[in-house]
Amino acid sequence: MKTAVFPGSFDPITLGHVDIINRGLPLFDQVILAIGTNSDKKYMFSLEERVRFLEETYKDEPKIKVMTYKGMTVDFCRKQNAGFILRGLRNAIDLEFEKSIGQTNFKMSGVETLFFITSSGKSHISSTVVRDVIRNGGDYHFMVPDAVSKE
Repeated sequence: MKTAVFPGSFDPITLGHVDIINRGLPLFDQVILAIGTNSDKKYMFSLEERVRFLEETYKDEPKIKVMTYKGMTVDFCRKQNAGFILRGLRNAIDLEFEKSIGQTNFKMSGVETLFFITSSGKSHISSTVVRDVIRNGGDYHFMVPDAVSKE
């Protein structure tokens, strides 16, 4: 079975994430949406809420599995027999950052990282921007799936 991991904090999941996940789905038998947890990081949404957002968004997609993990992503990939990591690129800054991580991950584990460039009209969307809009009482609904919009 060809398995990919799409790791992130998903605080919250955005339509940018959905774009990358949906475009990666045809390539794999299973895509694990892996919520990394970091006790030093302050999240806007609880782990339970973030899991629920992902599960609700993909409730009708049998190839999607939602999981949480601590530690290094490549260690999680090995435990799940996932040979691939999916990542989205919005701009050149993302490319440089993700390229270094992807090369390191491959050297450490042999896990390949596949990069998808965000679709037109989605490169401005990030969880950071969504959180800032929410904190300031703005309309964020056009940047997130329905599961988050209900909050």
